[in-house]
Amino acid sequence: MLTSIRNPKIAAAVRLKKRAFREEDRCFLVEGAQGVGEALERPGDLRSLYVLDELDPLAVRARQTGVEVHAVSVDVMGKLTSTVTPQGIVGVSPFLDVGIDSLSVDGCIAILHEVRDPGNAGTVLRSADAAGADGVVFTATSVDPYNPKTVRSSAGSIFHLPIVRGEDTGSSVQTSRDRGLQVLAMDGRGDQDLYTVDLSIPTAFVFGNEAHGLPEEILATADARVRVPHRGKAESLNLAAAATVCLFEWARRRHSGAVALETIVAAAAHDIRSPLTAMKGFGYALEKRWVSMTEEQRTLMLRGIVYDADRMDAILRLLVDAGRVASGSLELFPERVDLSELALSVIGSVRRDSEHPEVRWAGQADVVVTDPARAKSALLSFVEAQVWWGREGPITIEGGRVNDQLHLTVWREGTELTAEDAESLFEARRPGTGAGSKIGLYVARGVADTQGGRAWAEVKDGRLSFHLETPLLHAG
Repeated sequence: MLTSIRNPKIAAAVRLKKRAFREEDRCFLVEGAQGVGEALERPGDLRSLYVLDELDPLAVRARQTGVEVHAVSVDVMGKLTSTVTPQGIVGVSPFLDVGIDSLSVDGCIAILHEVRDPGNAGTVLRSADAAGADGVVFTATSVDPYNPKTVRSSAGSIFHLPIVRGEDTGSSVQTSRDRGLQVLAMDGRGDQDLYTVDLSIPTAFVFGNEAHGLPEEILATADARVRVPHRGKAESLNLAAAATVCLFEWARRRHSGAVALETIVAAAAHDIRSPLTAMKGFGYALEKRWVSMTEEQRTLMLRGIVYDADRMDAILRLLVDAGRVASGSLELFPERVDLSELALSVIGSVRRDSEHPEVRWAGQADVVVTDPARAKSALLSFVEAQVWWGREGPITIEGGRVNDQLHLTVWREGTELTAEDAESLFEARRPGTGAGSKIGLYVARGVADTQGGRAWAEVKDGRLSFHLETPLLHAG
C-alpha cells in the first residue's frame, strides 16, 4: 500500500490536478467509479488506477486488462481527489482530444465560447453524448475539459464522444461553415425560435459565457441568432440546461422517424418514480424509527434502498441508451463474457427484492463475445416484463451460442397477453398506457437492431417468452 504523498507515483498523479502539469504530462485524473468504469471500456483509456480497496470490482477488472493498480491510504486518496467525500477510486488517463477537422459533419456539434464553469462544461458533454452529437469544441477561452470537476460532471461521457480544445472561436465557426454546417448562435434575445428553426441539416450550436453570453463579434458570424423560448417568468436558462434543450431538440427533429425523445424522457420519468418513492419511504422510516426497529428490519430496509438505487441506475442507463438509439449513435463495447456469470449477475440484482419471483438460469455454460452491459440490460428488461405479464411459476433465463449468433430467452408460464399485445410492449410508451417499464424493451430492441440482430416476443401454449438474437462480436 502507498501511504506517502512523496512517493514518485503519487506525486506524479497529484500534480495532474493543475492544468500546467496536465499539459506537460498529457494526462488527466478520472475520479469515481462511473468515470473509471467508462475509461475501462476502451483499451488504452486508463493508464493507472489508485484505490482504497484492492478487491473493488473495477480494480480487479483493471488489473486483468493490464492496467497498473495501486492500493493507497485514505490520506493519499484525499490528496488525489478534489471532492469532500472521495469515492475511493482515481484513475489516470491520457489526453483524448482531436483536431476539429476530424469531427463528423453529418449531425451536430457544440462550440463553447468562454464557458468557464467546469460543472456546466461537463454537463454539456454529458448531454451531447446522450443526444448523439458528433463532438464538443472547447475553445481557448473556455475551461479545460480535463479539469477534474469537468471530467467528474461528464459522468464518463468524456470517453464517449470526440472533444476538441484550444481552438479560436472565430476559426471554429468558420471551419464548421466551410465543412457544411449551419452555425446557430444561442442568444436569449435571438430573433429566431429554437422550435421553429430548421435543424434538419448539419448544425453547429455556439454557446457563450454563463454570465455574459456571446459577444457581438461572434453573434455576427453566425447564420442565425436563436433563443430558447420559455413561458415562465425566469429571465433565462442556465447554460447547461439551455444546451441540453438545444441538443435534444436537434436529436428529436433530426431523427423524426424514430420515437420522439420527449416520449422516452416522460417514460423514464414514470419508471423512475416508483423506486424513488420507495427509497424516500425507507429513508423516512429509518430516520424516524431507527431506535425502535430490530436489526432485521433495518437490514431489510437498507437492502430495499440498494435494490431501488440499482433500479434507478438501470433506468438512467436505459434513458441514455434510448437517446443513442434514437440518434443512431449507439457504440458497442464487446468483451468475452461467460453467459452463466452474466445470467447470475441478473439474478443477483433482482434477489435484493424479497418479493421478486424466483429467477433461474437454465442455459449453456459458454463464453462468447458480446457487449455485456447491453446484454444484461436486455435480460433485466425481459425479466421485469415477465414480472408484469407472466403469471405462473419461476422466470427462466436460457441462452447460448447458435452458430455465429447469441440467443437469449426469458420465459414464464401463464399470460393473458396475445402475440400482438406482447409485440406492442417493444414500443416506447407514455405514462398511463399500461403497466411495466415504458422504455426497457424499446431499448433492448434498438440495441439489437444496431447490431444487426433482433428482439421479439412470443406467446405459445400459454407461455410468454422474450428473445434476443445478435451476431457474436469480435473483441476490440
